[in-house]
Amino acid sequence: MTETSRPVGPIVENWQVPPVPSGLTLEGRYARLEPLSADIHAALLFKAFDGHDWVWDYMPSGPFASSAQFHRWMREATAGEDIVFHAIYDRERQAYGGFASYLRIKPAAGSIEVGFIAMSPQLQRTRAATEAMFLMMKWAFESGYRRYEWKCDALNRPSRRAAQRLGFSYEGIFRQATIVKGRNRDTAWFGIIDSEWRALEEAFQLWLAPSNFDEEGQQRESLSDLTRLVRKADDPAL
Repeated sequence: MTETSRPVGPIVENWQVPPVPSGLTLEGRYARLEPLSADIHAALLFKAFDGHDWVWDYMPSGPFASSAQFHRWMREATAGEDIVFHAIYDRERQAYGGFASYLRIKPAAGSIEVGFIAMSPQLQRTRAATEAMFLMMKWAFESGYRRYEWKCDALNRPSRRAAQRLGFSYEGIFRQATIVKGRNRDTAWFGIIDSEWRALEEAFQLWLAPSNFDEEGQQRESLSDLTRLVRKADDPAL
């Protein structure tokens, strides 16, 4: 058997294991992310989510019947080390509007996932929401991660659209991947790798620039158009 009949991957040059995210505050023009704290954020976020139980449809937790119940869940969820939660503060509205997390953190493999994202209707479709995702992505790649993942329920079309808009490439469906709230979940996988980061960073910077918005706050260039050339595969369901 010849050497070429059993190919192996290339050596990863100058590889250093990246750090685990911890205690991060990420500052942007429109958004600030800070470590999620039940005592600081639970009551404010419960109010932001109140009356919008559909936010929790594809989440492993929620909806929550009371602020106390939400506080208890948040205290327990943030006590572990496997998921690193961040509250999202919208600078334009001067209000907390949601949270997002790093999870499935695998420094030795250079892989990290963004997920467990809950955004109130007031935060959704805002510059702050997009910048929050950009700031988390930026920290991951600038800290040395090679792969950045997004996974969601395959039935969650808004999440699949969001992943594609943010520059994630579609990687397929994992059938019967898990059970959530007693229901089957097929999981849609998306990913970005480090060689794509600089082009995506430029796309985000162009989109987030104040000059990209008119006096009514309407975008001139869409982020999806700006990330299209970077994405290696689009979601065929969209």
